[in-house]
Amino acid sequence: MGRMRICFERLTPTAILPRYAHAGDAGMDLFADGAATLGPGGRAAIPTGLRVALPEGTEGQVRPRSGLALRHGVTVANAPGTIDAGFRGELKVLLINLGQESFAVERGMRIAQLVVAPVLRPEVTEAPVDCATERGAGGFGSSGL
Repeated sequence: MGRMRICFERLTPTAILPRYAHAGDAGMDLFADGAATLGPGGRAAIPTGLRVALPEGTEGQVRPRSGLALRHGVTVANAPGTIDAGFRGELKVLLINLGQESFAVERGMRIAQLVVAPVLRPEVTEAPVDCATERGAGGFGSSGL
């Protein structure tokens, strides 16, 4: 697979460009470019101070950081959040505090991960779906625990 370049623009001088913490990581860290306090059950759109130009045929998936979720109950409310290739506004991360104590988001804090993935755009058509499968119409909980 060839190298892909993604351009980020700093909208503020304090914005931190995303970066991978380790070689081989799927997600690059996104950093807060503002401060907020999330009370229990509280949520806020945290600015990153960046905008991005994703290549056509890709999307950005904004995903939670497992450490924030485990230690504080803080996660991405619409996980994964989708950044479409044509979006050019400021990247913001919708955080929610599912914990029992207030959580302070500080400027420069790692708040989420960004995974860039290919997007398929199939043609939508209407037709009967009559091909039988072993699973059939079984939904929620149909495959066991």
